[in-house]
Amino acid sequence: MKAFFCPTFELPLPAGHAFPMAKYRRLYERVRDNAERWGVTLHEPVSASDEALRRVHCPEYIERVRRGTLSVQEQRRIGFPWSEAMAKRARRTVGGTIAALEAALRGDGIAVNLAGGTHHAGFDRGGGYCIFNDAVVAARHVQAEGLARRLLIVDLDVHHGNGTAELVAGDDTLFAFSMHDAKNYPAIKPASDLDVPLPPGTDDARYLDLLAAHLPRAIVAARPDAVLYLAGADPFIGDRLGQLALTKAGLAQRDRVVFEACRRQGLPLSVAMAGGYAPDVEDIVDIHAETVRLAAQSACAPMLRCAGS
Repeated sequence: MKAFFCPTFELPLPAGHAFPMAKYRRLYERVRDNAERWGVTLHEPVSASDEALRRVHCPEYIERVRRGTLSVQEQRRIGFPWSEAMAKRARRTVGGTIAALEAALRGDGIAVNLAGGTHHAGFDRGGGYCIFNDAVVAARHVQAEGLARRLLIVDLDVHHGNGTAELVAGDDTLFAFSMHDAKNYPAIKPASDLDVPLPPGTDDARYLDLLAAHLPRAIVAARPDAVLYLAGADPFIGDRLGQLALTKAGLAQRDRVVFEACRRQGLPLSVAMAGGYAPDVEDIVDIHAETVRLAAQSACAPMLRCAGS
């Protein structure tokens, strides 16, 4: 299985910044050290092109990110100060999701981006540590390339994907399914195609019951040619920016449910890591690494039927 990574692991952030930037390097190292055993090959993606970004985002916003002319308010909303590294990493991260989705559709079945899941970015703005919306850009890219017509975004980050919901609204070729903490960021949550808001404190059993009930509904309604999965680590109990109560075992079972559902339907699948803000960075890395391991394991299992049959 292919796993794509951005070689710019860390951004220049002010001392004491809340974002756990170290998780990207440590995840890469964990996957690298286990790559042969898990059956993973690591690849650097190319950066997303202007053409790809403009299918989703405002050209003026793209230029402000490129040139470093984002306003103070825009940078505050994103949560990162502008730097050249930030602008380049944002494009490379989107490129990773494009590459993973292309690989899945071109015969690999499953591929992973070791970053991504930037679902708060909208047409002309970023937000919540998200600059460009990698899932929607990747979906539009494969549509433009004729690789897929209908796509399902399965968003299991603890936060609602408000940017994704806005960007796919009114388009029946893109279907957004979100299970998220009902009381968490963002304050305004535009409707996804299927939303499952969860009360704070939701545990493994309740979460997995709801996922088992609603994921098949999303697949039936979306009738997708492929799936983009945002496998957030932030539903983990004790996450600093989440209020749910899933264990590592529960999150691993969540991943298995998604992978098995796609395998049964013969659906190509790309996976992005999305959020994770546990006080101990190693907890975040444990969760994301298990997602990668399980994805590679699923990639070795035969599809049960061809997509669309």
